[in-house]
Amino acid sequence: MHQRLDLRNPLHADDSDDFLLEQVQRASFRYFWEGAHPQSGLARDRSGRTSDPTNDLVAIGGSGFGFMAILVAVERGWITRDEAQVRIEKMLSVLERTKRYRGVFPHFINGVDGTTVPFTRLDDGGDLVETSLLVQGLICVRQYFASNGPKDTAMRDRINRLWRSVQWDSHIKPGEKVLYWHHSPKFGWARNVPIRGWNEALITYILAAASPDHGIDPEIYHEGFASDGAFVNGRHYYGVRLPLGPDFGGPMFFAHYSFCGLDPRGLTDQYADYWLQNCSHAEINYMHSVHNPHGYIGYGQDCWGLSSSHGPRGYRVSSPGSDFGLIAPTAALSSLPYVPEFSMRALRHFLTLPHGKVNGRFGFVDAFSPSRKWFARTYLAIDQGPTIAMIENHRSGLLWKLFMSAPEIQNSLQNLGFASPHLGGPREPNKG
Repeated sequence: MHQRLDLRNPLHADDSDDFLLEQVQRASFRYFWEGAHPQSGLARDRSGRTSDPTNDLVAIGGSGFGFMAILVAVERGWITRDEAQVRIEKMLSVLERTKRYRGVFPHFINGVDGTTVPFTRLDDGGDLVETSLLVQGLICVRQYFASNGPKDTAMRDRINRLWRSVQWDSHIKPGEKVLYWHHSPKFGWARNVPIRGWNEALITYILAAASPDHGIDPEIYHEGFASDGAFVNGRHYYGVRLPLGPDFGGPMFFAHYSFCGLDPRGLTDQYADYWLQNCSHAEINYMHSVHNPHGYIGYGQDCWGLSSSHGPRGYRVSSPGSDFGLIAPTAALSSLPYVPEFSMRALRHFLTLPHGKVNGRFGFVDAFSPSRKWFARTYLAIDQGPTIAMIENHRSGLLWKLFMSAPEIQNSLQNLGFASPHLGGPREPNKG
């Protein structure tokens, strides 16, 4: 069993980058291992700095990150391969009996019986983006357990049944050419959120186009997500040109959620170079704290990172365009592949903050506000997951290699007109 190490033990300024990153990853991993829902092994939506919640709320997208975290733990030697398989089989058993909607999972489930827990009144059915974050993790697991042994073979078969049953094309309204985020058997399309870029949902379109049985045509990506190029930006912010997306780039998770598995290095299509996109986004996010236009206490070269997180008044989505003075450690830490120097500087600064407030059993708390001297007492799965995944991609490329090795993913990218070092030569975009 893995040795217990955590950020509650003092770390020192002269500790190496690699040592510090290892500790951060191990602490985040414990959220998905020791802090998982006890009956299902799936990821709780959130947890406390010192104690578990008393409910059975499980997050589907967060559980996708949990699968990835387990693979990192095996590779790093924190748990054994057998321990990982036992936990993954337990998680798959609950997913198999979870209430689904044409194969699409809801946002939240009850970890005991797999029943749907409505996200909002109108969102009590399928959530396509959460499902895609889950499937991203499942495909990495399938590619990792690749032996011909009976255990690996059975696990791959179970994952394939789950992933192939998702009817991505059922989230297209008749006569339209865009995927919709939600669909409810009771309320239909009432939630009414089309998935258009630039946001965290590139992975949703990649997977929808990759589906062997319920795939979408390339034109749905080009006319829907890309809006025929309407998501192109090209303007400069703090001296940095941003290829895609909203002014100042939006929240940092846009560059993390889809790219825990999807490798942006050398990934291009007719709209953008996605490595450049994410690096520019991270640099703008960093430069916003350096320039600090709102004059928030604590912002600067050592303290940056605006993303989704818990806040003093509940969940907030922070960005340079919507800045509440709230720093989310995951924003800087998960950007390590893009701006390593800035990310490490932030990591070392976070370690200088009051240990009893910024650190807990799963590492750095979800967020803090220097100007209010406020620290969250919580962790969120959707912030803990990208932290361990993106740090690992920077260190070894593990999850990028696994996800990009899947033949369905390679076919999807080629059919959508992407080029990548993981593929053969570039192919002309196919809009029909």
